[in-house]
Amino acid sequence: MGIRIKGTGRYVPEKILTNADLEKMVDTSDEWIVTRTGIKERHIATATETTSDMAAAAANAALEMGGVDAKDIDLIIVSTTTPDMMFPNTASIVQKKIGAAPCVCFDLAAACSGLIYGLNTAYGMMASPLKYKRALVIGSEKLSCITDWSDRSTCVLFGDAAAAVLLENDGNPDTPDFYADGLVSADGNFGDILLMPGGGSANPASHETVDQHMHFIKMGGPKTFQLAVHSMVDACRTLVERASIPREKIRWVIPHQANWRIISAVAARLDMPEKVYQNVQRYGNTSSASIGLCLDELNRSGQLEKDDYVLIVSFGAGLTWGALLLRW
Repeated sequence: MGIRIKGTGRYVPEKILTNADLEKMVDTSDEWIVTRTGIKERHIATATETTSDMAAAAANAALEMGGVDAKDIDLIIVSTTTPDMMFPNTASIVQKKIGAAPCVCFDLAAACSGLIYGLNTAYGMMASPLKYKRALVIGSEKLSCITDWSDRSTCVLFGDAAAAVLLENDGNPDTPDFYADGLVSADGNFGDILLMPGGGSANPASHETVDQHMHFIKMGGPKTFQLAVHSMVDACRTLVERASIPREKIRWVIPHQANWRIISAVAARLDMPEKVYQNVQRYGNTSSASIGLCLDELNRSGQLEKDDYVLIVSFGAGLTWGALLLRW
């Protein structure tokens, strides 16, 4: 089909929250955080900075790299667990902020797996008879606004960021697609191990839900670790086997940047530690933005070349998971 990655972009807020800063907020220490998570700092958005602001900044960076005008975009998908509001969708707000013409805009809720879900969805729509020509797939998260800063087990983990991938169909049937193979899945039986219980139709906002801290991230640690490692390793092995790609041809493996223990466990079980890219120490867990941050860093630093294979994999609340074998 000739559907390729035309550009990438990222945005992180200026404010940096270090482990030393967290030591003043909750009963924790830099040693405890680094030993268990590998995180040293994370970026935090200002009170007035929204998910759509960050998404628009990342989108503009991708458009600039790709030399594409926002008015030529046919499709905008935003993955986020922290939309600006319940409606309208954040993608439509981003459309306005970047100056895009009327086009298909929708949000996608798959938590940390969102960018992979979004890329799978965009590819399917671009390869369909509708033939969308250019698409922006964005992961943007202001997790600081749903983080309980009094809960030391979760507040050390999360940061704010946005990342965007610009896709374009060049119309050349001889150009190989960026999409070599992919899979996404979910198991709702594990939906209660990672969630924000307040704010939806099950627990509408009230004095009671606020008092009970129901509008913050709740997570079950040990079970999350086990499921994350298993789902990501299994997804990667399935894709590599199905695509018949020799492991030596895979340039990079980019797992969701949840924490170093999960990343290290995935790298060890795949037996490809030297290929695994990691930046969780600088950003923390940025949910659906994390893989995009890695892609843009590798892209802008010249560590990706034409026809390189990149294996991206993630898991998230739902429980969702997915993997995608990219051809650069």
